[in-house]
Amino acid sequence: MSNVREPANIPDFVLAHVRRYLNSDGEDGHLWYSNGLGDHGMIPTLLLTTIGCKSGEPMMVPLIYGEENGDYIVCASRGGAPTNPAWCLNLMANPEVEIQNKSDKFSAMARIAEGEERQQLWKLMVDIYPTYSELQTSTERQLPIIVLTPLDK
Repeated sequence: MSNVREPANIPDFVLAHVRRYLNSDGEDGHLWYSNGLGDHGMIPTLLLTTIGCKSGEPMMVPLIYGEENGDYIVCASRGGAPTNPAWCLNLMANPEVEIQNKSDKFSAMARIAEGEERQQLWKLMVDIYPTYSELQTSTERQLPIIVLTPLDK
């Protein structure tokens, strides 16, 4: 996916994070520092590129991730907003995505975890980023947990 657009309407610090990640091939940006997590303040992030469901253009966002059985797991929290983030809507319409994890770049298929699998993966993501629990209480929607399966798996 070439000519990737920077996401619209996101804070400058997030854009700076994406640029650092890209410019350093993940050396600066893979681990994101989050205040309030004490000694565990360094959180792994990847870059997810989806195809816009309205624009048809690729869009890239940095996301906190976990790993489970070779899959990458992300949470569509949108800061606890009442609606899902655009990138989540994009991958529901076009589930083939691109991922950059550090310097590794690959294609993956996305799907939303359901039922018991979602519960297990929710615990994984809350262990990585406890703030997800707070964000869940600030919205009536269930925060989607997304499974990203590399296509070469």
